[in-house]
Amino acid sequence: MLAIVAPGQGAQTPGFLTPWLEDPDFEARFSWLSAVAGLDLVHYGTEADADTIRDTQIAQPLLVATGLVAALQLFPRPAEAFDQVGVVAGHSVGELTAAAGARAITAEQAMVLVRERGKAMAEAAAVQPTGMSAVLGGDREQVLAAIQRHGLTPANDNGPGQIVAAGTIAQLEALAADAPEKARVRPLSVAGAFHTEHMAPAVGHLTSLARSVTVKAPRTRVLSNADGDVVASGADVLTRIVSQIANPVRWDLCMDTMRELGVTGMLELPPAGTLTGIAKRALKGVETFALKGPEDIAAAQEFCAKHADPEGAR
Repeated sequence: MLAIVAPGQGAQTPGFLTPWLEDPDFEARFSWLSAVAGLDLVHYGTEADADTIRDTQIAQPLLVATGLVAALQLFPRPAEAFDQVGVVAGHSVGELTAAAGARAITAEQAMVLVRERGKAMAEAAAVQPTGMSAVLGGDREQVLAAIQRHGLTPANDNGPGQIVAAGTIAQLEALAADAPEKARVRPLSVAGAFHTEHMAPAVGHLTSLARSVTVKAPRTRVLSNADGDVVASGADVLTRIVSQIANPVRWDLCMDTMRELGVTGMLELPPAGTLTGIAKRALKGVETFALKGPEDIAAAQEFCAKHADPEGAR
């Protein structure tokens, strides 16, 4: 069974879009989504520096647009994708990419929502100094206990040896000074404590917008970051994406579900590498493919055909 996954914020790097935009079809589609978002995403994906594209309001639309257009390069006839793809999932903002890819929402709706998501989360992050730190290694239970002891939230549970703590800067500094045994605490370059109570104001704004979004039943299985469950209702997909802004990402549970479904191959949309890297550690025996550049398309299509399971796809 084939899984297609979309990365979240932090996967972007300066200039990563340059080779993609050499293709006129990619450039035209990407420019359209850029116009929908009201942002010069072409500039941000080619010429902007690392600090600029780290901005939540820029990074999130940039990632979603890239994933959606790359998926069309991978499957030029989208209807054929649903005969091959068994399940889709996205990490954090990547859930919007996955939802649009599964046709629960349109690409244009995804771009409006991600634009507003990025703005609302940036505004929520500006209320007080907050951040996130990766806790690498250590005993899982001891790591979770330390995070709780310091009043932090395990905002991203990415599987064995990688849990991201989020909260105030003071709380994160206290955790770093009191790191769990055999664990390293590494501050992340992000604007705030995403997927925690600090993002509650952003949830309210997106909830209001989501009421006007027309949804459809997904054309393939969609996994939720909330609990790793398969979500069959388009309305439920959107509701979960909105609420996830202020709740932890359980990518570990998404991978558990992939294992239970019988996934044999995972392809990560660009900018790829983060989720396939995690899968190599957590999903032993599952083949991975990081779609990093347009030169990878032909090999990626072969990978998809190899792991396609028409009887398992919906």
